[in-house]
Amino acid sequence: MSSYRSLLRIPGAPAFFLAAAVGRVGIAMTGLALVWLVHARTGSYGTAGLVTAGFALAEALIGPQLARVVDRLGQTRVLPFSLLAHGAAITAVLLTTSLPTTSLPTTSLPTTSLAALIVAAICAGAAVPQLGALSGARWAHLLRAERSAELPAAFALESLANATAFLLGPVLAATLGAAGHPAVATAIAATLIVTGGAALTAQPRTAPPPAASTAPGTEGSLLRPAFLLTAMLNLAIGLYFGTLSVAVSAFAVGRGTPGAAAPIMAAASLGGLLSGWLYGLRRHRTPADRQLILVTAYLTGAGLLLPLAPSPIWLGAAVVLTEAAVPPTLVLLSIRTERSVHPGVLTQAFTWNNSSSAAGSALAASLAGHLADAAGAPAAFTLAPAAGLLLLTLSLAARRQTAHPQTT
Repeated sequence: MSSYRSLLRIPGAPAFFLAAAVGRVGIAMTGLALVWLVHARTGSYGTAGLVTAGFALAEALIGPQLARVVDRLGQTRVLPFSLLAHGAAITAVLLTTSLPTTSLPTTSLPTTSLAALIVAAICAGAAVPQLGALSGARWAHLLRAERSAELPAAFALESLANATAFLLGPVLAATLGAAGHPAVATAIAATLIVTGGAALTAQPRTAPPPAASTAPGTEGSLLRPAFLLTAMLNLAIGLYFGTLSVAVSAFAVGRGTPGAAAPIMAAASLGGLLSGWLYGLRRHRTPADRQLILVTAYLTGAGLLLPLAPSPIWLGAAVVLTEAAVPPTLVLLSIRTERSVHPGVLTQAFTWNNSSSAAGSALAASLAGHLADAAGAPAAFTLAPAAGLLLLTLSLAARRQTAHPQTT
């Protein structure tokens, strides 16, 4: 615990970390809350998926551009406008879904209302601030000099906050949606995001200086081999995420125990939380690039257990064992990102990592779904060790890149 206590004794650190953690729960809620909201209004999962996809794609594609503006002008100057735009867009979503229907016996929205709903969701996704990236940039700013050895612990703390948010957020959204209050879930999600973002805005002392205050052209570019390889590593870990979410559900349904999916995923999340907490407790003497090779090799080996699981209990144990590698991997990728880009583009780099991971997750979810339909859940699970092998291969390339920087 001493590593975490030391970090949280830094003046201003507990305040910005808690603010970002609160907002992250809202971000984790939003996608699922929109599914419940739109389905409750239209009765169509297809429409709900279309609206949510618009939100997610805008977040993935526009988020890095918003982060670029944040890097350039500073967090406290950009956040108020981002929060205002996101809040207004979510308000438009809520108003559109509350419009009265026609006299026809249908819950479908008129075409114009549906178009307005999709546009509002896209705007909400484009404006949502990436609070995790903002928090990570603050840790890097505070620890970059004489306390750089504490960065792994700081990124482990960030990983814990993110895992907790994506454990609590969807549960809260689903609970409220199932209880018949999807609009409340959506409103709470937006409130958490705006509250957390506003609290960050009120803390300029811990924010990194804007790149505009440095000499022109010194902030560097993300179009460098070191960062491009890091983005590919994040895409590969996304492949694992997307595989697991679909394959576990397919396994549970295929065994006639659909209710087993939730506890298996919960066990995986709790195992990951424990793994991340333990990883951040100690300082590791092994260089980060070698650690990445070791942990991705472990992920590949443990992932081979998943297609062989004969029962939900065995699958739960295998998933927990495999998931133990995920938090250290994410921490090491954050460390690699911080070391491979100029501080003036760090928020943008963190956000591109998130987008890369989301792209990998979406791709793997589609592939795993097709494999599950065609050959069953074990076939879908084979994508997990494949993702681990890709991670291992890229980690070896990253190690070589570090050892021979002149080739990059």
